[in-house]
Amino acid sequence: MSKKQKSNSSKKPTKKKFEVTKNETIDDCLARIKQEGYQPTRRVEEPIFTEENGQPVPKDRKIVFDTKLVKHEH
Repeated sequence: MSKKQKSNSSKKPTKKKFEVTKNETIDDCLARIKQEGYQPTRRVEEPIFTEENGQPVPKDRKIVFDTKLVKHEH
């Protein structure tokens, strides 16, 4: 492994996805994102369906934030 690969493996990834968990509010997720040093760049909502009587019925939704690492300048 080269020196460049070693230094990159110990750093945080520049992009990361965060999903709002079942017992978490959107504000809680945004606070978790900020605490880990990231900034949201995009919010994606996907519906979750179940099948009842052969028809898809909306059950819930999944919210995922695409984020980028915040660069701290010294």
